[in-house]
Amino acid sequence: MTTLGSSDAWRRPGPTAEQRRADVFIGLAVTAVALFNLTLTTSTGAFHLGPPPSWPEQVCWCLAITVPLAVRRRFPLTIAVVVSAAFIVAQVRAAPEMQLATGALFCAIYTAGAWAGDHRRSRQVRAGIIAAMFSWLLLSIGLSIDAVPADAFEGARGPVPPLLAAIVSALLVNALMFGFAFFFGETAWVAARREHQLHEQAEQLRRARDEAGERAVMGERLRIARELHDVVAHHVSVMGVQAAASRRVMDKDPARARTALAAIEQSARTAVDELRRMLSLLRRGTGTDEGPATVGVERVESLLAGARDAGLAARFGVFGAPVPLPDSLSQAAYRIVQESVTNTLKHAGATTIDVRIRYLAQELEVESTDDGRGSRADRPGAGLGLIGMRERVAAHDGTLEVGPRPQGGFRVRARFPLAAQPLCPVESAEAAA
Repeated sequence: MTTLGSSDAWRRPGPTAEQRRADVFIGLAVTAVALFNLTLTTSTGAFHLGPPPSWPEQVCWCLAITVPLAVRRRFPLTIAVVVSAAFIVAQVRAAPEMQLATGALFCAIYTAGAWAGDHRRSRQVRAGIIAAMFSWLLLSIGLSIDAVPADAFEGARGPVPPLLAAIVSALLVNALMFGFAFFFGETAWVAARREHQLHEQAEQLRRARDEAGERAVMGERLRIARELHDVVAHHVSVMGVQAAASRRVMDKDPARARTALAAIEQSARTAVDELRRMLSLLRRGTGTDEGPATVGVERVESLLAGARDAGLAARFGVFGAPVPLPDSLSQAAYRIVQESVTNTLKHAGATTIDVRIRYLAQELEVESTDDGRGSRADRPGAGLGLIGMRERVAAHDGTLEVGPRPQGGFRVRARFPLAAQPLCPVESAEAAA
């Protein structure tokens, strides 16, 4: 978009078809009035510039000055130069019609300022035209001084010598008229440029609004995908492990198979409940990121109970004095653990998982480690699971560490900043870890 600091770089678009048609009608109307005024001037014998040329030549000069106005906005600089040149030559030839011709001249100068594409060149051309006009005015005054009759100022009574007063008056009137033509041309061009800038700004705002809407839709889609992934992937993974275990012991240990089937049933009910909650939030059209939290760190123990039912040796520890957590943060911590458990079940081939929640002085730390295949490049996955983790942590200005441990296994550690809390001692063994 063109800025005020680079105003000359903007080029005003040419006239519309409707404006071009209007120029033709205006040019023809001005020409008709000028020819009528020429007839009146000739009829009164008001030949102030001297004996006039022949009638056909008078008509030609009248047409040469006024007809070009029919295309003034299409070729503003050319028309200004043509009208100015015709005006000076018409005065040299003592053409009697100068009233409409003077108006056409000022209109051409105004149009050159208001409609020229190259505004810098427009200023130069208009300045040149005005300089030529004043040069011709001074020359004509100098040539006509000797012809002024002695009784021309017989009734003069002012303190200024009459000839000097007449010269100064002529210069002042022409300066005002040319100055107004130049000024209003500049004003019209600036107004058009500002209108263009407002249009560009409105278009930018419209595009920004559309982009914001698209980002909002994309964000909502990502939120839905993240929730579906968290809810479905975890419970389906648990059900898959438990179904496999049930199939293997169905004949040998029916009681254990029934326990696994009961765990599958419970996981399915939990998944349906969470899906129903999420769909209910979507139907209500809530604008929050997560909606009211129905899961949080207080349910991590029950989450790990499902992992134990799936065959993992799950350990869980809470260190430090628990403090009240915002619902969104508590839910984010729960989802981090849930994703870790899901990936341990799906990818790790692990036998144990250790989950620890630490309430530190200014942070909540959630850590999940296992003894599985920590070197696998796809753990915990470069897809939606890891993206969801990073988004949840970033939403709370936290940090996330994901990767294999030097001693084997895999670690997921998330830290969330908290409001300052009194420092609570942590068990020495835990501090050493």
